[in-house]
Amino acid sequence: MKLQAINLISKQKINFKNEILAGLTVSMTMIPESLSFAILAGLSPLTGLYAAFLMGIVTAFLGGRPGMVSGGAGATVVVLIALAATHGVEYLFAAVALAGLLQILVGAFKMGKFVRLIPQPVMYGFLNGLAIIIFLAQVKQFKIFQNGVETWMSGTPLFVMLCLTLLTILIVFIWPKLTKAVPASLVAIIITFALVYFFNIETKKVIDIASVSGSFPSFHIPQIPFTLDSFKIIFPYACVMAAVGLIESLLTLNMVDEITNTKGSSNREAMAQGTANIVNGFFAGMGGCAMVAQTLVNINAGARTKISAIVGALGILFVILVGGKVIEQIPMAALVGVMMMVAISTFQWVSLRLINKMPKSDILVGFLVAAITVILHNLALAVFVGVIISALVFAWDNAKRIRARKSIDEKGNKIYEIYGPLFFGSTSTFLEKFDMDEDPQHVIVDFKESRVVDMSAIEALKKLISKYQEKNKKVTLRHLSPDCVRLLENAKGFIQVDIEKDPTYKVMPKG
Repeated sequence: MKLQAINLISKQKINFKNEILAGLTVSMTMIPESLSFAILAGLSPLTGLYAAFLMGIVTAFLGGRPGMVSGGAGATVVVLIALAATHGVEYLFAAVALAGLLQILVGAFKMGKFVRLIPQPVMYGFLNGLAIIIFLAQVKQFKIFQNGVETWMSGTPLFVMLCLTLLTILIVFIWPKLTKAVPASLVAIIITFALVYFFNIETKKVIDIASVSGSFPSFHIPQIPFTLDSFKIIFPYACVMAAVGLIESLLTLNMVDEITNTKGSSNREAMAQGTANIVNGFFAGMGGCAMVAQTLVNINAGARTKISAIVGALGILFVILVGGKVIEQIPMAALVGVMMMVAISTFQWVSLRLINKMPKSDILVGFLVAAITVILHNLALAVFVGVIISALVFAWDNAKRIRARKSIDEKGNKIYEIYGPLFFGSTSTFLEKFDMDEDPQHVIVDFKESRVVDMSAIEALKKLISKYQEKNKKVTLRHLSPDCVRLLENAKGFIQVDIEKDPTYKVMPKG
């Protein structure tokens, strides 16, 4: 059963210590990122923390991928910046709720499975581009505000920040070689925090980004006119956000599937993401989706169930309500170091080793997806472009493969045995195979190694039959599979074909 595949692992196999510690580590790495994205969008810092908590807790309970972490992600927030700037935050909340509804519909109609059609080069490009984005986002933390102007650190502050960051990276790298009982990321954050606290080291801290103290999120209906004009304003933004959120979430789901050698439910996850975004829209959250970096932190810390995601979400709530003053004192260098290691582990280094072994088209797709991801920060566009190019390359390759073997039977009929699919890309080559002037009165086109795929194929057959009829010659189609016969029967009135009956012959199977 599919549900059994995504249930929590049996209690005998759950490592509660790893789950809890991983969740705490995730909550600490998610806080600065959520704050940064909220501020980037011109929102209250608490809007980002509310999104992290609400997305995390709802998807943890309802989601289809144990071990995956969701929160207020920059990929979805960037889409809504223009809406918030032009119409205000209330329209943003309404768009988030509508995007959630669209995501639920995708899951309800079981369309989440289509993400599995994304080719491997697109996955490589997506993850490599995301790794670069994560790394560059950490480099920006080496900036400070002086007299209202953001400038790069220099002198002692830069030296201290670099040393603490390198210390964090070394701990994350070395600690697993000593023991895996406690997540390396959590140990690195605690050691760096203790060092700064007890030695009173001056350095950039979470409080320098924003305050993280607040109250429990309260129910709030977006204050916009419930009119068709309002719907026209928010609908385009909601569509893009829903697409971006689902693509990133389902790609993350696939990534966790590969790492853990298990299988999650894409449709259930789509509905969980949608429900979480609807809750965000009505509880003043900025919305979000699955977070690749935090998911990798979670998985690398040994988490394999929903417990860690629940702990992470509750950890963020605890910070909002009680522990804000402590979290605000965590040095940013500790979080920067952890996230840099996440970026390094996210990058698909194997893709570099495969460059000389991959087709040139796959290399182009991988680089293009990575470039669009890094330059435009538009994950949906990057994946869309990658899939389209991969599909076109596949169509072109198959179009070149169509060929015909010619022979004459004992009755003097000309037989064309077609190899390769007949579809929009191969119709021109298909028609070029026939010698209409020299062929005898009866021509048989044998499809035992081919298929009639689409409307372009039907149009090509119509042209072929018409040209032979103009020369008073007959065309018969042989060995068509049942679905090809149905396709041609549905086109009656547009095309009339002579199909040879041969119920005992096993034609080429579908797919």
